[in-house]
Amino acid sequence: MIGNTPAARGLAVDQLVGAAPRAVVLAASIHCRDTGYPVVQRFVTGPGVSQSVSQSMSRVATGDPVVILRQDLLAIRRAVMPPHVVLALSDELDLLPFLVELWRPRTGASALSDHYVPAPIVAGLDPAAFLAELGCVHRAVRLWDGTEHTSTLTPAEIAARRVEAAHGVIVPAPPSPTGRRTDGVAALVHHLNPSATLVHVPQRPQRARALPPSLLRPVPDALEEWRARLEPMTVVPSHPVTDLGVTSVVWRARRPLHPERLADALPTVMAGVLRSRGHLWLASRPASVVTWRSAGPHMELHETDRWLEPGDHSAWRCASSQRRTLASWFWHDYYGERRNALTFTGAGLDRDRLRSALDAALLDDRELSLGWDGWAAFPDPLLGDVPL
Repeated sequence: MIGNTPAARGLAVDQLVGAAPRAVVLAASIHCRDTGYPVVQRFVTGPGVSQSVSQSMSRVATGDPVVILRQDLLAIRRAVMPPHVVLALSDELDLLPFLVELWRPRTGASALSDHYVPAPIVAGLDPAAFLAELGCVHRAVRLWDGTEHTSTLTPAEIAARRVEAAHGVIVPAPPSPTGRRTDGVAALVHHLNPSATLVHVPQRPQRARALPPSLLRPVPDALEEWRARLEPMTVVPSHPVTDLGVTSVVWRARRPLHPERLADALPTVMAGVLRSRGHLWLASRPASVVTWRSAGPHMELHETDRWLEPGDHSAWRCASSQRRTLASWFWHDYYGERRNALTFTGAGLDRDRLRSALDAALLDDRELSLGWDGWAAFPDPLLGDVPL
C-alpha cells in the first residue's frame, strides 16, 4: 500500500490491519540519491515477529530496495506461519515497475510467488495534498523503479500514477457533511481510475471500518496485470458520466496525425484538462508508438516502443497477452495495429470541441497517399526540429 501523506498512509494501514488483525506490517522508506543505490529504512511489527527479526530489519541499509525487501519478506515468511503482510511503501518508488521487479522470478533464488499471493494495491489519499500535487509541475523528481532511477517526473505525474495504480483508495471523510473538496477529489479519483474501490473513513475512527471484500482477496495474476498496465498500448479506462463537473473524454482514430497540426491544436485540446494519457500514431514517427501523458499543466510525448509487425515473432512473444489480444482485435490489413487512443479528464471539458480539434490534425486522403517517405518531410515541432 501507498499514501500521499504520512497521515493518509497511516490511516490506510490502520484500516488494513483492522481488517486482518494477524497481519504483519512491513513499512519501507526509500530515500533516493542523485547517484547510486538509495537509502532504505524499514520497520516491521505484528504478531509473531520476534525481537531479533525486528531488530535486523530496523537497520538502515544502502542498496537495491528490491533485494532488501525480498529478503525481508522471505525472513518474515520463515518467522511467521502463515504470514499476512501489509507492505507499506514510500512515495519515492515508481510503484508498478517496482512491484514487477520485486515479484519477478529469479534463476537460482526463491521466488516470492512460492510463498505469497499479492493482494490489491491500496492508496491512502489526503484530498488537500492531492489537489496541491496535481498543480505542481515546476520541479522534477526521480523515483526508483526497481532497477534504476526513472526519468524525471513532476509531482503532478506522480500523484496521478499513485491513484491509477490502486485497486482501492482510502480517503479521509470530510469533517462536516458540507465539505465539497473531498467530494470533488472523490469524483476525480473515480474518473482517473474507474475500477478502483473508494472508501471514505473518518479521520479519527473509533475502530477500523469494514473494508470491501474486493480489497482483501488475493490477486493471483497480479504480475501479469502489472506488466500489462505498464505497456504503452494498454487501454486506459474511462468513466462516461460527468460527476461534479469532472468529465472524461475518449478519442480514437486509425489514421496518423500530422505533427504540426497536432501542435497547433494543443491549446484547444488541453484547455481544462487535469490528466490525459494514451498513445499516438504520429506521421513523422510511423514505426514508433508515441506515448502521450499530461498531469496538471505539464505534458510529454515520448517514443517508447515499436508497433507490432506481422513477421516480428520476437516482438509478439515479448508483448503481454493483453496487447496481443488487442492487436489481433484491432488489426487492419494496411495499418496493422497502428491507432490513436487518448483519454482526457478535467473540469468542464467540451467533448465535441476537443474531438474536432484532434480530428482536424489527422492526415487527409492526399497526405495519407504520400506514404512514409512523404510523411518524413512534414515539419515536426513535437518530437523533431522545426524547419528554419
